[in-house]
Amino acid sequence: MVGGGAAGAAAAILLAEGGVAVDLIDIKPDIGALGSGITLQGNALRVLRQLGVWDEISERGYAFDTLGLRAPDPNGTLIVQLDDIRTGGDDLPATLGMYRPDLAKIMIARAEAAGVKVRFGTTYTALDQDESGVSVTFADGSAGEYDLVIGADGIRSWTRRTLGIPLETANVGMGIWRAFTDRPAGVTRTDLYYGGPSYIAGYCPTGADTLYAYVVEAAQDRSTLTPEQSLAVMRDLSQAYHGPWDDIRESLTDPTRVNYTWFESHVLEGPWNRGRVVLIGDAAHACPPTLAQGAAQALEDASVLAELLLRESALSDDLWQEFTGRRFERAKTVVEGSLQLCRWLLAHERGDVPGLMGRISHLLMNPA
Repeated sequence: MVGGGAAGAAAAILLAEGGVAVDLIDIKPDIGALGSGITLQGNALRVLRQLGVWDEISERGYAFDTLGLRAPDPNGTLIVQLDDIRTGGDDLPATLGMYRPDLAKIMIARAEAAGVKVRFGTTYTALDQDESGVSVTFADGSAGEYDLVIGADGIRSWTRRTLGIPLETANVGMGIWRAFTDRPAGVTRTDLYYGGPSYIAGYCPTGADTLYAYVVEAAQDRSTLTPEQSLAVMRDLSQAYHGPWDDIRESLTDPTRVNYTWFESHVLEGPWNRGRVVLIGDAAHACPPTLAQGAAQALEDASVLAELLLRESALSDDLWQEFTGRRFERAKTVVEGSLQLCRWLLAHERGDVPGLMGRISHLLMNPA
């Protein structure tokens, strides 16, 4: 397993629980060290329950069942409160926010408890496969023989490049400022502000006293800013948004808890495997976070792949065709929906945001 994020950790857990010997490597020295918040929709929670981590996640995170849309006016007026569709089933919340590093640590701890051998701070330098297996040479000079290699190594996947798969990752045209900070008592769900000087401003509660807040602007090079300058920019952009934002802005004081990234996207046409090497998660499909489905789609990939691998006695074209059939169109639909929201915003067009969200949610109610 290459990559210890949501897709890699989930696949590793399910395979190890099914009796498969799994090695997991990640180039990062500590997967739980960085990040702000993450929004997990019900279909993600369904897989997390399958992994046996739901109780811990529900304790550490913050669950809610509604979504607010607010105006970018001097009062942050609440336009509408929408009941979120419980895409994971009636016995799970519609949405849960949590601190992203906490999620990573819970997942890796569960993988290790299931018997996965985890190594951080390392990668591989060569993959050589034939009909019988894959020979992997690691950066420290060690080597291993495997029946299958799963590339869950993110949007700039080294595994995808090693396989020689050409895939253009497109810049959507938006950049997002994120900050992890204190939760005012009145913030009990996500509210989104569309419009104003930025495209989107919003927030998501992540725990009893924490949240992450975000502002989406036109993508630009912010790489030369110091942490203090980054904090000042985010605070300045947030000045146009009020209501709960007024309290949130007062808590934005720690420059180390602010980060900035661009929205990027791609979808790899099926199949996602080349022989005994397969790509899942952001390595195969990545979407802007406008529908909060990135982690959910990665977790669904892991669940479906593990189900098929544990069901079949050997890898086959039929297995890969079934995997593609169950995952490609669903992931592509989510990516396209996420991009449609971006296109409306970039064009300053009043699109049917609730309608689009509802259509995607109804699709995701059915397990992958």
